Amino acid sequence: MRAIFRRTPRPERSRLSTRDLLSECAAGILQRPARSALTALGTVLGVGTFVAVLGLTATTSSQIDSRFNELTATEVTVEDTGGDQPEYLDSAFPADADRRIGALNGVREAGVYWPVRLSPEDLVSAAPPGTGDDGERAQVVGASPGTLAAAGPVLEQGRTFDAYHDRRGENVAVIGSALAERLGITTLETAPAVFVGNHAFTVIGIVEDVERKADLLLSVVVPRTAAERIWGAPDSGERAKMLISTDLGAARQIASEAALALDPAHPEYFKVIPPPDPRNLRGNVTSDLDELFMLLAGICLVIGAVGIANTTLVAVLERTGEIGLRRALGARGRHITLQFLAESGALGALGGMIGTSLGTVTVVGMAVLRDWTPVIHPATVVAAPAIGLLTGVLAGLYPAWRASRVQPAEALRR
Repeated sequence: MRAIFRRTPRPERSRLSTRDLLSECAAGILQRPARSALTALGTVLGVGTFVAVLGLTATTSSQIDSRFNELTATEVTVEDTGGDQPEYLDSAFPADADRRIGALNGVREAGVYWPVRLSPEDLVSAAPPGTGDDGERAQVVGASPGTLAAAGPVLEQGRTFDAYHDRRGENVAVIGSALAERLGITTLETAPAVFVGNHAFTVIGIVEDVERKADLLLSVVVPRTAAERIWGAPDSGERAKMLISTDLGAARQIASEAALALDPAHPEYFKVIPPPDPRNLRGNVTSDLDELFMLLAGICLVIGAVGIANTTLVAVLERTGEIGLRRALGARGRHITLQFLAESGALGALGGMIGTSLGTVTVVGMAVLRDWTPVIHPATVVAAPAIGLLTGVLAGLYPAWRASRVQPAEALRR
């Protein structure tokens, strides 16, 4: 007899289809909806912050561009250096410096100014010396009328001095609102005076704000001729400067012409400071904002990933019996891994989509409140949900690996 041996067929390996994986993932998430919502909340906050930060950075950068073009790009400063002659003590600015620079095409306003050198006894007060008001230290600036015009003042009360006051050397002054409040000057109807030492100046204007030269708000600004009459002309210790406001696009041309216009014979007596390159400034500002806010968004995403990882790990510990039963029925380790990765990834993607929507609404809402134009790059909106998905998958790697290592016999005994 011939022995007949039949080969025992191998058991078919279990398989996990994509449809089954998705259904198990949905069942796992919906089985505990409250916990799933709290788990996704970390990703919602992280991705929402990511979108809001990038959107607000792009929006504010566009506002920086416009403000830069309106102010910094239209400002030129000229410094009196006296050249290379150390014995040169007098001011290099001619008496008609404002007129010479004003004749250049593209100049709006121009004026010479310098901080007056006061003695230690020269305090600023709203009452004459010897009346009990000790006064306080404050900067006194001698300036031509064009200086205040170039600074772009916003007047709270009164007016600024003009060519008439400057020509006659009138003892008048313009002060900032903060200094006026400290001195107790609240109204100009009584023609108040401010005393610098023994010299009285009638306050004709209180400035609330300026576009340029913010230090003028804490200064007593007097006509140039009055300052020269009382304290003398600027010397080598306190060199004069000139502030020039220009039309948009004319600043660099004017910067190249200003020294020759002031003194064709000795242009080296002046140092002209043109506005910085707008592209470099905008790039530096935008880069700094991007780095700062991206760090904040990254921290939020890490916090969200830690939340997902913790919650998923707790879920693995709670569902040890379920995992053991699945393994006993034929589920392989990689099937368990894929199941938990799918759940954490789905929570991350859901949080990413919700966070993208909330971040976009935040940018638009802030722009509407500030009357800005909202700017959101399409790549940010497209990438944000993918970042949420990636965060969820990465956060679920370790819990999924732990779940795949559960032994069926040990799990069923628990």
